[in-house]
Amino acid sequence: MAQSSPPRTALLIFAAVIMVFTALLLAPWSTADGRSPAFHDALFTATSAVSVTGLTSVNTAEHWSPAGQIVILAGIQIGGLGILTLASLVALSVTHHLGLRTRLVAEQGMPTGSLGEVGSLIRTVVICSLVVEAALAVVLVPRLIQLEQDVLAGIWHGLFYSVSAFNNAGFVIHPDGLDGVGHDPVVLWTIMIGVFLGSLGFPVLLVLWRCRWHVKRWGLHAKLTMEVTVLLMVLGAVGYALLEWNHTETIGQMTAGEKLQNSLFASVMMRSGGFSVVENAIEHSETMLLTSAMMFVGGGSASTAGGIKVTTLAVIFLAFLAEARGHGESTAHGRTIPAQAVRVAVSVVAMGASFILVSTMALMIISDEDLERPLFESISAFATCGLTSGLSSELPPSGLYVLSALMFAGRVGIMTFAAALTLRQSRIRYRYPEGRPIIG
Repeated sequence: MAQSSPPRTALLIFAAVIMVFTALLLAPWSTADGRSPAFHDALFTATSAVSVTGLTSVNTAEHWSPAGQIVILAGIQIGGLGILTLASLVALSVTHHLGLRTRLVAEQGMPTGSLGEVGSLIRTVVICSLVVEAALAVVLVPRLIQLEQDVLAGIWHGLFYSVSAFNNAGFVIHPDGLDGVGHDPVVLWTIMIGVFLGSLGFPVLLVLWRCRWHVKRWGLHAKLTMEVTVLLMVLGAVGYALLEWNHTETIGQMTAGEKLQNSLFASVMMRSGGFSVVENAIEHSETMLLTSAMMFVGGGSASTAGGIKVTTLAVIFLAFLAEARGHGESTAHGRTIPAQAVRVAVSVVAMGASFILVSTMALMIISDEDLERPLFESISAFATCGLTSGLSSELPPSGLYVLSALMFAGRVGIMTFAAALTLRQSRIRYRYPEGRPIIG
């Protein structure tokens, strides 16, 4: 039974899909020069695409051919939709119903809290993805055609950025990144909206679709996700603006309106979007620390964003608040948060911090760098964010393997770990006497 557990099945499916895309990128036709790329570059790019991260070891626009970029785009789309969602759809098309095991497997990628909701959520995943991506493309394609004065390039870039934005992937196919078009308000706001919607999570999108803006009908998960997401977005924008306002190498020479716009853009991207107009490496160290904290939190559960998730942060904060007030239980919006949810939240944070600690130490040894860049890169990989200090493109193969493992763990490791803790519930018919260790 343990060998066929849903969490393990989820992990194996993701690993298999990454290897398939690695094999595709190893083909000579995938590169611009017609030669097979190095294995570590193909593996790193495939892992980054399927895990919708956006970190790259080579310039996506210059190193990969149009065919290779299409492979990367397919990896982003499949990773965003969720390999498990696609597997469930195949099962649904064959059997015309979702069996219990298929539902359990699907739950690893979309923890709705109710197995009966999986079928509805799968439809929401596909419909929302296609509708939102199409809406983004309708705006981006004509705008990029106008900016680039090239119809084919505008269509391709618009479609690519629509998929990359909604799936919080952060891949760009301009040689100099978004710097050439990123200051355009239409492009900037369209990408921001796509990233924001993708970071909410499909359970929240399902609630918004059903209940619209009738907040009283929202469940606790949707309320906490929206509240913490908006709060972090505002705090991130204010923090970025205060820290970089007069920094001439970043936004210091822009107008006040452009500064505010770019600060909001940076804040939205911090928590998983991965797009950047300003290079992170030239920002102040305090800004990079703020970005690292936001990346670690990430977006909503069962979303295209990564990190420990905003609801995890909310649950831990509510537990702290209850303890400070002397309350025995955590509550929010008239609901009691079970102690098991608090334990899982603490475990997820501890596991994520442990992954980042090990990866940062390994990268410091491999690259002979001080703490700042290896830590930033490790958090970005774990949180599947894609913002970079520039270290990824400088690392030897061993460093890329470390980050590849971290991206994989960040995308499926935490998810399956949390699901395993949730599924492994056993009733103990005895209780030991209490022992109280000194804490703090």
